[in-house]
Amino acid sequence: MQHSLLDFVDDNTINRPTTSKLCTGLIAQWQTIPLYGRIIIALVLGVIAGLLLGSEAAVLAVPGKLVLRLLGALAPALILAAIVHTFMTTQLGGPLAVRLPKLLLLNTFVAILVGLTVANVIQPGQGAGLTAPIASTETVHAANPLATFLENIPKSLLGPLADDGKVIGVIFIAVAFGMALRHERDRPLETVGHLVELFLESLIKILHWIIAVVPFAVFGIVASIVGREGFALFKALGIFVLSVVLALGIQAAYYLVRIRFGSWVRPGELLRDGRDALVMAFSTASSTATMPVTYAALKDRVGLREQSASMGALVGANFNNDGTALYEAMAALFIAQMIGVDLSVQQQVMIVLTSIIASVGAAGIPEAGLVTMTMVFTAVGLPVQYIPILLTVDWFLDRCRTAINVMGDMNVSCLLDGKQKEHRSP
Repeated sequence: MQHSLLDFVDDNTINRPTTSKLCTGLIAQWQTIPLYGRIIIALVLGVIAGLLLGSEAAVLAVPGKLVLRLLGALAPALILAAIVHTFMTTQLGGPLAVRLPKLLLLNTFVAILVGLTVANVIQPGQGAGLTAPIASTETVHAANPLATFLENIPKSLLGPLADDGKVIGVIFIAVAFGMALRHERDRPLETVGHLVELFLESLIKILHWIIAVVPFAVFGIVASIVGREGFALFKALGIFVLSVVLALGIQAAYYLVRIRFGSWVRPGELLRDGRDALVMAFSTASSTATMPVTYAALKDRVGLREQSASMGALVGANFNNDGTALYEAMAALFIAQMIGVDLSVQQQVMIVLTSIIASVGAAGIPEAGLVTMTMVFTAVGLPVQYIPILLTVDWFLDRCRTAINVMGDMNVSCLLDGKQKEHRSP
């Protein structure tokens, strides 16, 4: 009598959950937690690991290096695709379109200037005691296989295609795009716009995969710093949060003053009638999701002309990310102060230019501040390894700066509407 293999397997063994199912369930539960919740958990665990391991926790910084290497490779292409897509899809026309770019550039420039001024005056990063880049451990462990693997992660998306011998980097890029495009292989492409949109969507899909492992980067970096430096970092972070909130408050005051003297709308009425958009911006941390609410509030409750409301709330939202630009400028100075690096006037000017360029089209990118920050840091030679430190407080500051982004859209709409209110017939 023949027996199959299943005849020798106990029923309890068959019904027992497998290890893979258990892991899948844990991963699914982990993913149901909001990103900021996962980051807070990673922060707490990182502090505990740093206290337990001490200086040996430096090895845990490797996941953070990997995540930031991937972000650094993805960021330029993602910003390129986002800007191209924004200019191709945004409808610009009419007399207001001439004034719009001037208002957007002025608001963004003022926001960055406010951020740099507050950061230079308060200097929240002073006293953190971080003097050596985390990346300095790479030279010590040059023969480590993990370090070798890290070196093969491409620094830019097209870099491996131009460098001889970077076959592993090409494979990384090919696998990433192959997986991202698997479900798009039958999608018809009729225009150049469709091709740009597909490229942008593929990059955003890859970005989501990278963002999913950001909490592990936070865990490793925090554990490494606490193990080596102690808790001075957290005091500096607290001062940094207060400094950013102060700078955003100054920017909001600037908007209201401009509205008071450049528009028929009264600042108090704007805050009252537009509160739904501001609250939604703070709660969702997404100016894109808030766009229709902002437009409806400006048009129906504030009473702006339809063209003014649409140009500021719908068109301007794709270009007008003043809160994000302000935050990036302050973050760059904060990290420089933490590690004892004095940024020259030329480098701070470079921060201004990079922040302005990177903020264009950033509204449609998930976790845009994280993506564009890598470009700002790289432009002035700051180590991107410290970006995960900022992520521990970014979940709160992201909501604050998104509300300022939306208030900036309202500001532009009111200024476009002018000093005379349109009298509509009943």
